[in-house]
Amino acid sequence: MKILITGVCGFVGSRLAFSLKDRLAEVEIVGLDNLSRRGSETNLAPLKAVGCQVFHGDVRSDEDVREIPKVDWIIDCAANPSVMAGLSGGTRQLVGHNLGGTLNLLEKCRADQAGLVLLSSSRVYSIEALNALPLEATKTRLRPTPFTEGSSVAGFSERGVSEAFPTTAPISIYGATKLASEVMALEYGSAFGFPVWINRCGVIAGSGQFGRIDQGIFSFWIYQWLKSGRLSYIGFGGRGLQVRDFLAPSDLSNLVHKQLTLVPGDRPRIVNVGGGNDRAMSLAELSAWCREAIGSDVAVLNSTESRPFDIPYFVTDSSLAEQVWQWAPQERAHDTLEGILKWAQANRDLLAVFGS
Repeated sequence: MKILITGVCGFVGSRLAFSLKDRLAEVEIVGLDNLSRRGSETNLAPLKAVGCQVFHGDVRSDEDVREIPKVDWIIDCAANPSVMAGLSGGTRQLVGHNLGGTLNLLEKCRADQAGLVLLSSSRVYSIEALNALPLEATKTRLRPTPFTEGSSVAGFSERGVSEAFPTTAPISIYGATKLASEVMALEYGSAFGFPVWINRCGVIAGSGQFGRIDQGIFSFWIYQWLKSGRLSYIGFGGRGLQVRDFLAPSDLSNLVHKQLTLVPGDRPRIVNVGGGNDRAMSLAELSAWCREAIGSDVAVLNSTESRPFDIPYFVTDSSLAEQVWQWAPQERAHDTLEGILKWAQANRDLLAVFGS
């Protein structure tokens, strides 16, 4: 099996490459990366050491994509991941990268008759609908109000947000590029007869991240706490009650491995992939974890500022992935956070250069 991973030098792309090389016998992995994200070059040597061939190129360039040898699968990890992208300029670049790049990869899938695993985003879900969820505040977090007969919200349950949740605008320009990429991938797969699997991922967190905010709140918060940096509870009362779940890259790899190796069958093409209730925390709870694990305190500012793309609560309902792929996250939340902290403590020099 020959696999192309785009964005292979990024955090998620590199972790998938290392895992799949370890788990698949005689697999050949080639990668494509433009090395535009600071720190991504640090993964070049480790990838080459495990036998990955890395091409320096850009998914936005059809010529760069077509130069890659014929492959059996493409895993698309190349994207501008920030929900704020395009708001203060660079909108064409965002759309060109996230949607135009996917179209170039789909053309390669068509030419090679290769399957596609597209890493999409939980940001395809409606911001207005997420802000309208029935929630109540406890001392440390927001939580859904008790579900009673007739009080259900489409696509939302005790398990969190499912694939049936609305994807109506506004979802951010970033979210729109991911949703449009999903539609085009499904159309290409149907029209040209190759398999397409779309994973709507929430926050992916783990050791090796540089703590930049576009890599997710968990590593950012831990690294800022470690260096006594500036932190703020923004919006939703300024108390840090907003909740997100997170997923370890090893658990994502477990699912991708199944998607590459199992007989396709009549499975849903889109699934949510996230940590669920067992791996969900509020910022206040994350601060409490940092206070205990790091052994120091940081004065977190309180701000009632309202930002347009912030949401109060997102926990992923991955029950469809559990049902059709027999998949569920395995790494414990504490182990993921502990791994982030230990890596940060051991790599302060890298964080000083590439961190937030």
